[in-house]
Amino acid sequence: MRIRQTARILTVGSVVLGGAALLRAQTPPGPVPREAAGWQTVSVTGTGRVSLTPDRASFTVGVQTVAPTLAAATQENAARMTAIVAALRQAGATDRELRTTGLSIYPQMAPEPGNKPRIVAYQVSNNVTVTRDDVATIGKLLEAAVQAGANTVSGVNFTVKDSARGRDTGLQAAYADAKAKADVLARAAGRTVGRALAITEGGAAMPPVPMPMYRRAEMAQAASYAAPVESGAEEIAFTVSVVFELQ
Repeated sequence: MRIRQTARILTVGSVVLGGAALLRAQTPPGPVPREAAGWQTVSVTGTGRVSLTPDRASFTVGVQTVAPTLAAATQENAARMTAIVAALRQAGATDRELRTTGLSIYPQMAPEPGNKPRIVAYQVSNNVTVTRDDVATIGKLLEAAVQAGANTVSGVNFTVKDSARGRDTGLQAAYADAKAKADVLARAAGRTVGRALAITEGGAAMPPVPMPMYRRAEMAQAASYAAPVESGAEEIAFTVSVVFELQ
């Protein structure tokens, strides 16, 4: 009798458990978690370019002198550098446009068999950087420095002094580029692009426009004529990263 009651209890329990499992299997799934909705996006980066005329130019000129003694090397260098700065001022450069950017002294050594190398001379270098907003007159200043005795020129760089110039146009072009990329990717996936959920500005890149470097032997030839200096145009690239909703 007890065995039959135990079997009957087990049978009822199995039916209850089986029914519960069946109910769970037939229960419809709940709503998609909110985190999953964040995955329905496309992230792209766009670039917008603006061409501007540079309104600032700079170049660096200097003097290298070598003499057997440190005093002689520094005195000669100071005299020649003073003449160069005076020539730049006479050509129209102001104190705000002139800045010393390098002064170095190096001993020149000669090997001595069996002994330590000995100093045979000293090399002194002095450089001044000229920065001017009047780009058209930068060639005149360069010529004045070379004629006054500069024997090193590190080049001319043209830049745009106000980084906000063209910013609005560049950022709008960058966003349009990002939107176009997102449209292409969405169509490839059989979707459409919705609203912009996040926009991050990547900044602007303004590479300088350099001119070649001249040294020593080329100085005499360069001083015989007014140096032709053309600023050309400078391209500024703006970037933005955008996260678009996919529909």
